[in-house]
Amino acid sequence: MKNIFEASVANEIIDRINRLTPATKPQWGKMNVSQMLAHCNVTYELVYDSKHKKPGGFVKLIMKMLVKPNVVSDKPYKKEGQTGPVFLITGDRDFAAEKTRLINHIKKTQSLGESHFEGKESHSFGKLSKTEWNNMFYKHLDHHLTQFGV
Repeated sequence: MKNIFEASVANEIIDRINRLTPATKPQWGKMNVSQMLAHCNVTYELVYDSKHKKPGGFVKLIMKMLVKPNVVSDKPYKKEGQTGPVFLITGDRDFAAEKTRLINHIKKTQSLGESHFEGKESHSFGKLSKTEWNNMFYKHLDHHLTQFGV
């Protein structure tokens, strides 16, 4: 798995994002490109913003047991996989705004570096290692950029 905390990898992802246009079509799935960018931004909103309600004790336990292993492992996501409710994006989104937000999130994460994330508490999964954070960030972005052919 590539390391999103390395500048070269973060720049590679940003270059792929910059190849998207408002007309880019998905190879699978229901989201349009603007919705996909907004969807990818949710991962970073859960880290940097407090706009999403944290799951309660029982739900968090279920998330840690059933969802976390798939999200933080180095095993790629399957096409047409299920997503959490907070990640469901409906309605129109502004392509340029979502693209800018996502690029800024990636740059911020890379500049903070992996040491910032080592042992950092996640929104839903408890404390994660820097490797788990990397896998979650990189794998999600790579999955959706591949979905849109870039």
